[in-house]
Amino acid sequence: MKETTRWYSERVQHDVQLVRWGHMGKPVLIFPTAGGDAEEIERFLMIKVLEPLISSGRIKVYSIDSIAAAMWGDTDVPGTHKAWVQNQFGHFIRREVVPAIRNDCRDPEIGITVAGASIGAFNAMSSICRFPDVFERAICMSGTYDVNRFIKGLNGTTLDFYFSSPLHFLPNLGECEQLTQLRDRFIVMCHGGGQWEDPEQDWRMASLLGTKGVPNRVDPWGPDYDHDWPTWRAMLPHYLEEL
Repeated sequence: MKETTRWYSERVQHDVQLVRWGHMGKPVLIFPTAGGDAEEIERFLMIKVLEPLISSGRIKVYSIDSIAAAMWGDTDVPGTHKAWVQNQFGHFIRREVVPAIRNDCRDPEIGITVAGASIGAFNAMSSICRFPDVFERAICMSGTYDVNRFIKGLNGTTLDFYFSSPLHFLPNLGECEQLTQLRDRFIVMCHGGGQWEDPEQDWRMASLLGTKGVPNRVDPWGPDYDHDWPTWRAMLPHYLEEL
């Protein structure tokens, strides 16, 4: 069962779409890669490999357009605006997408698992670190967490981006309810050892999470797994089964 919902978001000043596959089960929000849309995971056969979990009613899968990351490579957009959109995207997820998912699940307090690959992993990591009150687990595949090297002008000195990037705000996060909740969550980071992978990103993120007492694990998958969809199609069903 597939259903698409569309609306205009004032937060990101953009038309958006949320797509859902499944009829019941634990909600899983999957972020697309950079520039991807809500149906990217269907085109790249992720929904196909998740079908046993979906059809058995164990999970309901949701995906949203990659609104913020889609403009990262646009050199005509100022870095400050990219940072603003990235920050707004986080609030859009928390204040618009989460209520839509909970309404669809008919449970106003149901916890949500987030997942994503590459830039999608960045958004999954950012979501659980910023909003552990609603996101319970994160599955981050081939994560790209340090995006300063990709986006000129979008860095930790820009407050909008500072609050979007766990690598920047977590080191300064003191004892508070947000950190207490985050310590009750779990994050798994996995990567291949093949082409275009950057395992150091996972280890750097894991070290930071560890210093804050946040439960996490890094799983290397070996040299046969490249930074590409076949790798992620193998990883995600495995971790959804585990978690």
